[in-house]
Amino acid sequence: MSAQEHTAADGWRVFYATGRPPAAPPPLPEPPPWRRFRGGPAQPPPPDDPEAAERRLGPGDLAPQLDASETDVVNAALVLRRPLLITGPPGVGKSTLAYLIARELGLGRVLEWNIVSRTTLRDGLYVHDAMGRAQAIAAWQAGLADADPSSREGQLPPQLGDFITLGPLGTALLPYDRPRVLLVDELDKSDIDLPNDLLHVLENGSYDVPELVRDAADTARVHTSDPGGRAEVRHGRVECREFPVVVITSNGEREFPAAFRRRCLPLEMRPPGRERLLAMIEGHLGTRPEGAEELVEEFVQRVQAGGTHSLDQLLNAVQMTTAGGFQADGDGRKLVEMLLRDLAKGR
Repeated sequence: MSAQEHTAADGWRVFYATGRPPAAPPPLPEPPPWRRFRGGPAQPPPPDDPEAAERRLGPGDLAPQLDASETDVVNAALVLRRPLLITGPPGVGKSTLAYLIARELGLGRVLEWNIVSRTTLRDGLYVHDAMGRAQAIAAWQAGLADADPSSREGQLPPQLGDFITLGPLGTALLPYDRPRVLLVDELDKSDIDLPNDLLHVLENGSYDVPELVRDAADTARVHTSDPGGRAEVRHGRVECREFPVVVITSNGEREFPAAFRRRCLPLEMRPPGRERLLAMIEGHLGTRPEGAEELVEEFVQRVQAGGTHSLDQLLNAVQMTTAGGFQADGDGRKLVEMLLRDLAKGR
């Protein structure tokens, strides 16, 4: 069944967790009145990055990667224009969901914001290269002093926008006609203040660049997080037209403030079962190699025994056992054991 036929049958659902790219991007439901924004000028459609999606999802058609209740939470976030707060053990596929949504809905390249303990809100919004600008102005002034007076008139000073680069969050909030997909990865690793700092931006879908607000020029062309991307910013303010699809992941290492959680839709991802794991292997490798069922069974038993394991480990083990001449016994068995080791043990 095509995406359009699905939409006609289910009404409000546009996402089915298949990860299959559409023949034409499906229309998204209208946002509620309190989540409509009026940013401008409209940006051209973002670039696509099929190689990154293939690394995350594999090249083949995928079986559904979520169950029905999990898929409904994603659809609710799309309807309500609210961020998804995804929790679950490491390696369960939380960050992969951003790529699944982007590829299935035809939303272009995923913007990744990887969080560490030193990350601040401004890191996600924009960076101003003040030192580079000062050096460029000094070089321009020196060039004017050395130039023939008749040629000075055409030598324009360096533009402020050339030294401002929007971060992943800042780029996602540009006024695109269709939403961008933003992955905020491992927010629980952040400083305690970052979730609270995000509240205003996530609620209002906009932010100011103070350096541009103070600049005499009404408009500036700044760099974006897309390779070679540029965008026009007017009066130093960025406001979205369509609120981005924000996928926030957490390994559950800490609780978030209630005010932050109120603005997000929670989704707890559980380790996939045997059939879904086999379908993922087929999606990544394009086939079901001999011995894959035994490795999946062993992987599931290890997870059920309380170990910490990642889907990457299973894919590595399956790929290794398909290498020409590899024998999954003797020394080969030791290698498989190493690939499927319990990550909670730290070695």
